[in-house]
Amino acid sequence: MSRLFGTDGVRGEANVELTPELAYRLARAAALYFGEKSEDAPVIMIGRDTRISGTMFEAALVSGIISAGGHIICCGVLPTPAIAYLVKKHNATAGIVISASHNPFQDNGIKFFGGDGYKLPDSVEDEIEGIVRAIERGEQMNRPTGAAIGTLEYRHDLVTEYIDYVLSTCKVRLDGMKIVLDCSNGAAYEVMPVVLEQLGADVIVLNDKPDGININYNCGSTHMDKLQEAVIEHKADFGIAHDGDADRCLCVDEKGNVIDGDHILVICAQDMIRQGRLKDNAIVTTVMANIGFHKAVEEFGGRAEITKVGDRYVLENMLANGYVLGGEQSGHVIFSEFATTGDGPITALQVLSAVVNSGKKPSELNDLMTSYPQLLVNVVVDTKNGWESNEKISAAIAAAEAELGKEGRVLVRPSGTEPLIRVMAEGPDQGQLESLCQIIADVVVKEQGGHIRK
Repeated sequence: MSRLFGTDGVRGEANVELTPELAYRLARAAALYFGEKSEDAPVIMIGRDTRISGTMFEAALVSGIISAGGHIICCGVLPTPAIAYLVKKHNATAGIVISASHNPFQDNGIKFFGGDGYKLPDSVEDEIEGIVRAIERGEQMNRPTGAAIGTLEYRHDLVTEYIDYVLSTCKVRLDGMKIVLDCSNGAAYEVMPVVLEQLGADVIVLNDKPDGININYNCGSTHMDKLQEAVIEHKADFGIAHDGDADRCLCVDEKGNVIDGDHILVICAQDMIRQGRLKDNAIVTTVMANIGFHKAVEEFGGRAEITKVGDRYVLENMLANGYVLGGEQSGHVIFSEFATTGDGPITALQVLSAVVNSGKKPSELNDLMTSYPQLLVNVVVDTKNGWESNEKISAAIAAAEAELGKEGRVLVRPSGTEPLIRVMAEGPDQGQLESLCQIIADVVVKEQGGHIRK
């Protein structure tokens, strides 16, 4: 039986892989787990994004937690990082977010935070999963009765506490700045317009009318073209895009160019170095960071710490070494001074702060880093077994690396969730990248079976 928890909670298509019955068992298991760790009833905060299945899963979670004697605080639609913040501030036992982040509306997910505001470690997820499996086997679990049955309260007013906290992380004013904001019809739609307006910005808001099915649909941080067009059309100074649960942020400069996560890290790192806020001048990123990122970081005296793909690995490195800035190209950026997880609103304000502090235009800061062309080819394979030790695949990779030299790189890695081997290459010449990726992918197909995904 495969592991229930993935890299970011439990996910699946709503009412297909992820059902309300499973949500109920997860919630009941979590309440039982946390209840065993304390003499008091566990207090669990729940937030969700705007997708249509969110209220269905909220109801299931409420039933599961109350049946195990837990107290629930339902916060309504809130960004994922808001729950992480509020759980810690209010000394709750745990937090749950109902969201599938940047995925389409058909999907949903359930992810947990501990009382410290951090996502649960694998070991705790495994214990909760063990209780879920025991429930499925029909094993008897504690069922409180009478006054010991759990309770529920609704506190959507807590959104103002998160707004106030986000504002407190920004030390600059945005008066006179025109900003286009894309809320992705997701969890940022109540928070970010208020934040920017209170800082004095002239805000033009896009995609702030969620209907349950338009979350992430041709908008937000995974579809930047409309925001780019709007920045140009309105002659705006800046653009901001979030994903469905607002733990990510990408930006657009006044010329309509995207400022992706790599560029955000470069811009913020340089600003933090000037202020003496960047420990060891280190930025934590993943193996997928663009080669241009590494060149830019070296130029201003920074140092990159490299992890596997995934924000959890970025955070692990940051916590282990006391680093304060890390993130991914996708816009999932962690400022550990302010947040325990990726926080889109805080990221946006940190980039804007860097712009104001520098006295330069966003495009000038965006130009601190030159993104090299990057090509990714996905090979659907019959098996991933043995690919790393395959001599012919290794030889093809080595030949490509030799051809690119210091001006490029090759990264071949298996997918953690699909039967794929990903072939990525970076360098100054797009045509050369296409040729080299094709050669490597053809060898992978020949050695591992399968086909190149079109």
